[in-house]
Amino acid sequence: MDFEKIFKEFTDKRVGVIGDLMLDTYWWGHVERISPEAPVPVVSLDRREYRIGGAGNVALNLASLGAQVSVFSVLGKDDDGSVLKDLMQKAHILIPHIVESADRISTNKTRIISRNQQMMRLDSETTRDLSPADETRLLEHLEQYLAEEKPAMVIFEDYNKGILTEKVIRESVTLCKKQGVFTAVDPKRKNFFSYAGVDIFKPNLIEVKQGLNLLIDEINLDTMKDIHIKLQEKLHHSISFVTLSEKGVFFESANQAEIIPSHRRNIADVSGAGDTVIAVASLVYASTRDVKLMAQVANIAGGLVCEEVGTVAIDKKKLLRECLLLLK
Repeated sequence: MDFEKIFKEFTDKRVGVIGDLMLDTYWWGHVERISPEAPVPVVSLDRREYRIGGAGNVALNLASLGAQVSVFSVLGKDDDGSVLKDLMQKAHILIPHIVESADRISTNKTRIISRNQQMMRLDSETTRDLSPADETRLLEHLEQYLAEEKPAMVIFEDYNKGILTEKVIRESVTLCKKQGVFTAVDPKRKNFFSYAGVDIFKPNLIEVKQGLNLLIDEINLDTMKDIHIKLQEKLHHSISFVTLSEKGVFFESANQAEIIPSHRRNIADVSGAGDTVIAVASLVYASTRDVKLMAQVANIAGGLVCEEVGTVAIDKKKLLRECLLLLK
């Protein structure tokens, strides 16, 4: 397998990401005393850091791999939205298809960290579904993009924040099929079975159990193949790609199915690992149409980002080295 050639070809790929954008704010500090006002630690702030989160982290991973990425979402007309758009522009993520709405606030998740441990998280967000007017504007942007740019893939990144409504999902998938564009989704429980007809369906095992109301303890190939059948009965999708936490990943497509074990890592933080997995899997599949290779490379990428604290994008050179080492 010529991984260097595959990774080089990533730069030719146009990919759209539609879903819930988030601003991840990190307050790094140290604790020296307990507050006299309440039995809580007093954190002395050392530095503040802003990162791209949610669907934006999927886009960031794609951009880090060299793809030409456009994002589709709705943000509030606020400072958090401005900070997030500025970060994405600096990361070479294209943002002309972001809709601003006076009806919403931009999602900001603030994490307070001391000694590399998260002590508290503060969420500022709107979680209700988009208004009909905002749905229409978002879909118009996607339709224009598909017609003009002819992307290789559109990825749906759902965090249940109201951007991916049933209407947006249904009509977006239809628009992609009309233009012959591959689709991949990282779902959440609320709209779990709304993504009928997508090409790649990538939940994690917990989401699968919840969505199908399953009570299973032992994970093996026969169990996962049965899950694929149950998912296909409802979704009529092409590829099941299920992340299994420390057990690795499972994929099934046509007559090909396998569980790929995870590689041993020094896990520091699992935040954003799912974003990396869907981004890498989608880009590899769009480039090669090789489902097993897609699963293998995405499995390695998910492990690599778990070695870092907080949401971070995959390092293209590091991922290439790992692929050359582990997938000989």
